[in-house]
Amino acid sequence: MVDKNDALFREVEEELRREQFQKLWERYGSYFIALAVAIVVAVAGAKLWESRRVAAANAAGAEYEAAAALLSSAKTEDALKAFEAISTGGPKGYAELASLSQAGALLKLEKRQEALAVFDKLAGDSSADPSIANFARLQAASLRLGEADFTEMQNRLKPLTGDTSPWRFTAGELLATAAVKAGKLDEAREILKPLLQGSGLAEGAAVRLHRLMAQIAADELSAAPAAGTPAPAAAPSEEKKPASAP
Repeated sequence: MVDKNDALFREVEEELRREQFQKLWERYGSYFIALAVAIVVAVAGAKLWESRRVAAANAAGAEYEAAAALLSSAKTEDALKAFEAISTGGPKGYAELASLSQAGALLKLEKRQEALAVFDKLAGDSSADPSIANFARLQAASLRLGEADFTEMQNRLKPLTGDTSPWRFTAGELLATAAVKAGKLDEAREILKPLLQGSGLAEGAAVRLHRLMAQIAADELSAAPAAGTPAPAAAPSEEKKPASAP
C-alpha cells in the first residue's frame, strides 16, 4: 500500500513539473530561443574574427619579411615605403616593428630628423608594447646626444635607468656622457658608480664606462690648478720719469 502511494505521489509530482515547465515555456520560450541564437551567433562571430585576425597577421608577416628583404638588398627607398605602409595599416604588433624598421631605413638615408620623429611617436604611444616603446625612446635619446641640453637628456632617459629596466646600462651611459658634455662631472660620476658596481654589466659596456670614468678624472685634473704653481706676479707699475730739460 505504501509503495502504491509513493508511485502515485511521484506521478502527481511529475505531472505538476510538466505543467510548470509548459507554463514557463509558454511564457519565456521565445527568450530561451533568442538566447540560444545569440550564443550561436556570438560563437560564430568570435571564430570568424579570430580567423580574420590570423589571416591579417600572416599577411602582415609576409609583407614585413618582403620589406626586410628589400632593405637587405640595399633597396632602401622601396623598403621604407613598405615599412611605412605596414606601420600605418598593419596589425598592432607588426605596425610597431615596422615603425622601428622605418626609422632604421630613414637613418640609412641620413634622414635623422625624420627618424627621430618616428622614434618619438612610437615612444609616446601609450598603447605600444613597453619593450618596443622603451627601445624607441632609447634610440631617440641617442640621436639627440650632443645636441640636446642635459635637462632634455634626463627627461628622455630617466624612465630607462631603473634597476629593473633592461636598458639601464645603455641609458646610464648616454646620460653620463651627456653630463660630461655639459660639464656636470659630479653628476656623471654618480650615474656611473651604481652601474659599475652592479651585476649584469657586459664586458664591452664595462670598458666604455671605465673609459668614461677616466675621462671624468682627466677633465677634473685639467680644470684644477696645478699644485705648487705660484700665482703669477703682478706687473710693476711704470714710474713717471722727470721731464728732461730742454
